[in-house]
Amino acid sequence: MSLLTSLHEYLLVKSVDQHQNVRPVEFLDNDSIRPTPAKDRTWTHLTYILFWFSATANVSNLYASSTGLTMGLSMWECVGCTFGGQFMAGCLMAFNGRAGAMYRIPFPVLCRASFGPWGALWPTFNRAAMSIVWNGVNMVQGGQCLYVFLHAIFPSIARIPDHMGSKSALTSAQMICFFVYWLINCAFLIVPVPKMKSLVYIKVFVYYGGAFAMLGWVVSLAGGSPSSLGAPSKVHGEAKSWLICKFLFLGLASCGTFISNAADLQRYARQPSDVILGQILSFPVSGLLVAVIGNVIAASSETVFGELIWNPLNFLDKLMEGERYTPGNRAACAFISLAFVYSTVFSAIFENSIPAGNDIAALLPRYITVKRGFFICAVLSYAICPWYLLATAAVFITFLSSYQIFLSAIAGILLCDYYVLRRGLLHIPQLYTANASGIYYFFHGFNLRGFCAYLVAIAPNFYGFLNQMGVAAPLGIRRFYFVAYPVGLLVAFGVYYLACLIWPMEGVEVTREWKEPEDYWDEYDPDRVEGVEGVPATIGVRSETTANSA
Repeated sequence: MSLLTSLHEYLLVKSVDQHQNVRPVEFLDNDSIRPTPAKDRTWTHLTYILFWFSATANVSNLYASSTGLTMGLSMWECVGCTFGGQFMAGCLMAFNGRAGAMYRIPFPVLCRASFGPWGALWPTFNRAAMSIVWNGVNMVQGGQCLYVFLHAIFPSIARIPDHMGSKSALTSAQMICFFVYWLINCAFLIVPVPKMKSLVYIKVFVYYGGAFAMLGWVVSLAGGSPSSLGAPSKVHGEAKSWLICKFLFLGLASCGTFISNAADLQRYARQPSDVILGQILSFPVSGLLVAVIGNVIAASSETVFGELIWNPLNFLDKLMEGERYTPGNRAACAFISLAFVYSTVFSAIFENSIPAGNDIAALLPRYITVKRGFFICAVLSYAICPWYLLATAAVFITFLSSYQIFLSAIAGILLCDYYVLRRGLLHIPQLYTANASGIYYFFHGFNLRGFCAYLVAIAPNFYGFLNQMGVAAPLGIRRFYFVAYPVGLLVAFGVYYLACLIWPMEGVEVTREWKEPEDYWDEYDPDRVEGVEGVPATIGVRSETTANSA
C-alpha cells in the first residue's frame, strides 16, 4: 500500500451502524452530523437556561451596547435597544432551532431540505465563514484579557516594543498573549460537546462574578454615581429616531449567527421542550443585564479618566498605569481579567467553534468530522487576522452590521419551509443522500426556489451592504440598511412561499395539519434497537414510522 493510499485511508471518516459495525457512507454522511444519539442527549432545561444566560456573557457584549454612547445615545437608550433586539433574536432562535431539537440534526443538514443536498453547501459555507470570523473576534478579546492578566503580574510585558501598527487592535505584547490564548482554546476543543454541561454552569458564575466585581470597583472609583450615568442623549429629533432604529435592529442583527446556530445547539436536548425557556427568556434577560453592566462601566470611565472608554479591557489596563500600578489594583485586575479569559474561551467554543465545526464537517463529510472541523475553524480564525476588526468602535459596528443580509435570508427560507410548507415533517434519511430519486434532490441537487428567494431577499439590502464596505450611498439607503435583517427575513419568507405555490415541491402538500413526529431516533442509534433506561425502543420506532407514513 502506497503512502498516499495509507494517508487517504487514515483521513476517511469511519462510521458505524447501530450494531457498531463499520457501515458504508455516502458523500453527504458521517456519524458526527447525523441525528444526535440518545446517549448524547444530555442537555436539560437547566442547561439551556444557563447556556443562553451565558451566551451573552462575554467581553464583546459588554461594549457592544455601550458603543451607542459613542454615537450620542444615552445609556438607557442603549440598554433598551439591546434588550429589544435580543428579545426578537431569542424568539427567532426558538423557532429556527425547532428542527434541531426535534430531529437532533445540525444547521447544514437542515438546509438540505430547503436548498437541496448540493445547494445547501452555499448557506453552510456562508454561516461557516461568519462563525470563523466571530471566533477570531472572540480570540482577539481573549488575547486582550490574557494580556491584562499578565500585565497585572509581570509589568515588563507592557515594555515590549510594538510593531503592529495603528490599524491593529493588538500590540506586539498582546499578539503574544493572543497566540497563548489560541493554544488554550485549542486544548479545550478536545472535550466532547455533550460533556460540556458543567463548563456552561461554571462560565455563568465565573463571568458574572468578574463583571460584577469590575462594576462595583469602577463605580466606587467614580464616587458612587458616574457623572454621565443619567445624562441625556446628545442627538435629537429625526437623527435620534434613526439612531435608535439602527441600534435596535443592530441588537437583532448581531445575533444573526445565534439564530442560525440554534439547531446545532438544540440537537443535544433530552426533549424539544427543554430549549424554549432559555431562548425566549434567559437570553434577552442576560443581554439586558450585560448591557447595563457594560454601559455603567463605560459611563464610569468618563468620571475616572475624563474620557469615554468603550472597551472594558482598556479600562482595566488604564487602572494599572503609572501610580495606579499598586498591589491592590493589580490583584483586582488579575482576577477580573482571568474570569474574562475563562468566559471568552467557552464563548468562542459554544457560539463559534461548534457551529463552524458542524458546517465544515457538512462541507466534506467523507473526510471531516465535527471535531476535525473545530480545529480547522481554529486555524482559519487565526489566519484571517481578526485583530484588525476591533481597532475602533466604528469598525466594530460596521463588522456587526455588514453580514446580516445573508443570514437573514437563509433564516426566512428555513422558517417558511419547516413551519408553513412541511408542517414540521422531515424525512431524515433522505437528507443524507444525493440520490436523484430523493425528495430533496430537486434540480440536480439544487432547490431553485430557495436560491430565488435568497437572491430576491438580498437585493433590497445589497446597496446598503456595499455602503458598509466603503461605497458611497445616499442617506435613504444608509438608513434603510438599519432594518436589513427583518426586511431580508420577511422577503425571503414570502418569496419562498410564493415560489413553492407556483412550483410545488415533491412530498409537500398544503395542509393545516401539524406533522411533527412524537419523537425521532436515528436509524443507526443503538439505543433505538436495544432500548434505553426509561425510554422503550418502540418510541423511536413508532415515531419514525409516524414520520415516514405522514
